[in-house]
Amino acid sequence: MLLATTGIVVAGGVAAAVTLWPSGGGSPNGAGASVGTSAASTGSARSVPSRSYPLSQPPRTIPAVSRFTAARGPGWRPASGHRVVVDNAQLADEGRLLAGELGMAYGGQTGAGAGDVELGLAGSGNQESYTLTVTNGRVKITGPGEAGVFYGTRTLKQEVRGGGTAPEGVVNDAPAKPRRGFMLDIARKYYTAGWIEDRIRELGDLKYNELGLHFSDDQGFRIESSSHPEIVSKQHLSKAEVKRIVDLAASRHITVVPEIDSPGHLGAVIAAHPEIQLRNASGVATRGAVDISKPAAAKIVDDLLGEFSGVFPGAYWHLGGDEYLALMARNPAASYPQLAAAARARFGPKAGVADLATGWLNDRANVMRAHGRTMRAWNDGFYRSSSVQPAGDLQAAYWTGKELGARPPTDYLAGRKVINYNDEYLYYVLGQPQTFVYPTGQRIYEQWTPRVLRGTTAVPARYDGQILGGVFAVWSDRPNAQTQDQVAAGIRMPLRATAQKLWDSRTPSLSWTQFRALAGRLG
Repeated sequence: MLLATTGIVVAGGVAAAVTLWPSGGGSPNGAGASVGTSAASTGSARSVPSRSYPLSQPPRTIPAVSRFTAARGPGWRPASGHRVVVDNAQLADEGRLLAGELGMAYGGQTGAGAGDVELGLAGSGNQESYTLTVTNGRVKITGPGEAGVFYGTRTLKQEVRGGGTAPEGVVNDAPAKPRRGFMLDIARKYYTAGWIEDRIRELGDLKYNELGLHFSDDQGFRIESSSHPEIVSKQHLSKAEVKRIVDLAASRHITVVPEIDSPGHLGAVIAAHPEIQLRNASGVATRGAVDISKPAAAKIVDDLLGEFSGVFPGAYWHLGGDEYLALMARNPAASYPQLAAAARARFGPKAGVADLATGWLNDRANVMRAHGRTMRAWNDGFYRSSSVQPAGDLQAAYWTGKELGARPPTDYLAGRKVINYNDEYLYYVLGQPQTFVYPTGQRIYEQWTPRVLRGTTAVPARYDGQILGGVFAVWSDRPNAQTQDQVAAGIRMPLRATAQKLWDSRTPSLSWTQFRALAGRLG
């Protein structure tokens, strides 16, 4: 019998309670023990104590599990002598991590015994799916991929947090969306490596699989560079620190997605190379923008893309492409005649500045495609006025509908994959400049889904498969508005709400009050 409102499956329908001889203590699942009677074989009745376990309740975790098959039994909790064992050496890291977190011994590939947790690779399909079974005093977590098994260990960790019990039964779980991210602007504000590592641990427990690092902008370039050391800000992360960040993220099955934004937002590069700055017809410099008619501008950016492709080995790359100020002029061709001339020379007599900007984006995509990356760019870098088409494999990072010539999200969904960065819900902008306000977990939890790409309105359900997921973003526009610890506190509940809606976009079974209380209990 499936109880659709809770995701509980009662195995075998409404069956008689399983009766066990007592071993002392209260009911592990929070229900009181009952006293039954049984008849002796001789026919003379005598009262004997027994324990009847109620059907287990679904585990309370963030994000909530997709499906739970209830059962009767004592459940499981870690105890002295219990071990974590694995059936495949590929799971050694997951096994050691879980053992350390639960205060258990790691037993390697030695076979599971009484009270043990066994991790295994099994099945096929979604590599992030898993099955967690609690029965006969043991726990078994299996999945087709290491990531899924890791997520199963996160569920178990939350189930037994603070001395709790993992309920008897079976969890079958998988995310609704494949891309579940958190993006951090470390260009405008320096964040310590230790703070970023703490966020990675938090993200891992919430089953996120992306950490975006926006590390180049007008205010700073925040990672050590060997190809262009002259552009690096005084406060920056060393490559050794970045390697630790990347390695820690990988151990939590999180891919670090770097962003070197161009052709705008390059002020830190321009400060060291003023010769590549864009200037208008009057010779006035355009803030943060490089002159894309100059080969020297492309060379510097491509040097950086090539260098940092080795620093960040993950499969994904963010090219930026937003807010190129040349295209915000009333008449770009008149304001920037050198760009208009370069566009005509490259793309023909009818080409305009938007065509040249699209060509720039495609050129950078070619550089990263050669490094085997899947690329995304901000939606306002896909220009309506351009006759040159953006590369077909570029994913749209949809963040706003406020740009000049804004198009509805469905225009981007016409044959293209989209990732939701909706600035109405998912933008935490330090200092709350312009019209931004700090997002709340409650608003995300109660109103947002991955289909709500622009403003508060969802796109039609037929586009759901083209929306790969979402990213909660911290932008450091006013870097001194909050300390990094205040940022961590401010994003705590929004991160948890976003995790829930990316894992399962349906209306949650818990109210916001219940969800917030659960988050407090889980830590």
